[in-house]
Amino acid sequence: MATYLDEPHSANKSRRQQEDLRRMQFRRAIEDYSERRRLSDEISNFPEQLAAGIMAAAPLAERRSARPMH
Repeated sequence: MATYLDEPHSANKSRRQQEDLRRMQFRRAIEDYSERRRLSDEISNFPEQLAAGIMAAAPLAERRSARPMH
């Protein structure tokens, strides 16, 4: 008889756990989206600095790929 009484409780508990899980997934998705958007806004506010960083890194990469002289 104890198992009969536990079944509704366990069904409610598992339903609440599923709802909590879904709620947390939704919250993480919102936080992830807002973080991506914030980072995108930061990058787009400074395109000249981003371009300068790429330009500065290009010669360094070319030097690394050069063959050593013998």
